[in-house]
Amino acid sequence: MDDEPLNDKPDMTLKFLAKQDLYPLSVSDLDERIEALKSEIKRCEAAKNDRGSTRDAAEKLFKI
Repeated sequence: MDDEPLNDKPDMTLKFLAKQDLYPLSVSDLDERIEALKSEIKRCEAAKNDRGSTRDAAEKLFKI
């Protein structure tokens, strides 16, 4: 289990990543970074889809 506390606000490290100079990174480092970002995109999409299905279920429940 993670020891890090849950954040009330999203971590804005993406702003840092977008400004980071990529020139010093090796091709291997860039590949690793790309895979990590792809994984994060998949995780975000799954969370978004879960919220959509939860909302749909709630709307069906309260529909008259």
